[in-house]
Amino acid sequence: MTILAPHEATLDEGAVVRLAETALADIAAIRQSVGRVIFGQETVVEQALIAILAGGHALLVGVPGLAKTKLVDTLGVALGLDARRIQFTPDLMPSDIIGTEVMDQDENGRRSFRYVKGPVFAQLLMADEINRASPRTQSALLQSMQEYHVTVAGERHDLPAPFHVLATQNPLEQEGTYPLPEAQLDRFLMQVDVSYPDLAAERRILLETTGGHDQSAEPVVTAERLREIQALIRRMPVAESVVEAILSLVRSARPGNGHKEADAHIAWGPGPRASQSLMTCVRARALYDGRLAPSVDDVMALAEPILQHRMALNFAARAEGMSVRDVIATLKRDAA
Repeated sequence: MTILAPHEATLDEGAVVRLAETALADIAAIRQSVGRVIFGQETVVEQALIAILAGGHALLVGVPGLAKTKLVDTLGVALGLDARRIQFTPDLMPSDIIGTEVMDQDENGRRSFRYVKGPVFAQLLMADEINRASPRTQSALLQSMQEYHVTVAGERHDLPAPFHVLATQNPLEQEGTYPLPEAQLDRFLMQVDVSYPDLAAERRILLETTGGHDQSAEPVVTAERLREIQALIRRMPVAESVVEAILSLVRSARPGNGHKEADAHIAWGPGPRASQSLMTCVRARALYDGRLAPSVDDVMALAEPILQHRMALNFAARAEGMSVRDVIATLKRDAA
């Protein structure tokens, strides 16, 4: 049995299948274009692209030098998006992100204010080392991520569509940083852990990036086409077994719901936004993988990147040296 939202029930299933088959070809071409530039980070590319296809934002966590900036630039080219980068620092002000008003004077001496847009007015924004900015600056980006507009001097200014934020964070050096509050972490569709490449991938990196010519991505789709694919993903049917797997997994991660692991080690668990994120992302992963419908395997594959930044361990678990990933692995094993 498949489940459709009420407004989806009247859709022509044949038309949806035809649109999905076209989208499969576009996504395959995007993967090929990105793969010419990014080596050995297949899971990272997959999760970052799934986050964009699902219409959300992603937090890339990894040490410096793992091609996070290169990934964002490459995705911007392949997806036909206007990509920009902001280097977050402790002295960065909200106006440095969203823009500010400046005073102009015409030839008659009349003065007026004019709004100058900041770099947040992009379709793909890289917020580099986001946790180095002050909470005041982080909150300015939070409104952009959640409401897709900024407010300056009481005036609303809509951001371009689509609008996606790929933020980076260094997990090692925490001195002089401002940890992201839970409310802002929850706005990220998923947390993507960027690890070191394997030996074969690093060998290829050495050979192909230190010569006279670097590979570059090619534009595959336009921003308008990306929005069409994003709308299609939200219309894909989902089997009842997948819905039940999402609900069971997310609810088991909350203390007080009868799961021994959660009750013993979790201080607070994921809210309904985690379920919504899984529901959208499993559809996107199915298309990314060349399938027209998601499965329970998609739920399990995306459990860690979607849940790990939406839950916290209690003191006892931290004292035992446990990590959130350990708890999620147990929850997945019990749900399987």
